[in-house]
Amino acid sequence: MISVKVKGIGLDPSENPLLLLIDQEETIVLPISIGLTEAQAISLRLEGQTFPRPLTYDLILSICENLGGSIEKIVVNDMQEGTYYAQLYLKKEGKEIIIDTRPSDAVALALTSGSPLYITAEVARHSFRLEEVVEENIENVFGRIDNSGNTLLH
Repeated sequence: MISVKVKGIGLDPSENPLLLLIDQEETIVLPISIGLTEAQAISLRLEGQTFPRPLTYDLILSICENLGGSIEKIVVNDMQEGTYYAQLYLKKEGKEIIIDTRPSDAVALALTSGSPLYITAEVARHSFRLEEVVEENIENVFGRIDNSGNTLLH
């Protein structure tokens, strides 16, 4: 598995949100198309915004913790017919529980809980070498992306 972090949220040429995952060495980038609601949730976490009442991902984390579980990691583990798949690894009473999830929900939950993110070697085959993307002009490859870690969605 390859440890990754969230680089930010970008927009593809059609103005659809893209989740950008990069490896720890910042050599590869994996763009994943996501929904607007999930993009906004991820953006709020990246910007460090907090709210007086729990949002959906806060609620999920609270339920998990109050039932005696903990989120161990998130793994984007597969891509089939253009759709990425992820798994949420929970631990409760020493037992590992694996739950199928969308990558966008998993990443929002990982950012909420501070859990590590990974992609499999198979998924990494769909990534781009960051140096090639920069040379090609990143906007031609993905659309508008903010490389500073700030998001483009407001």
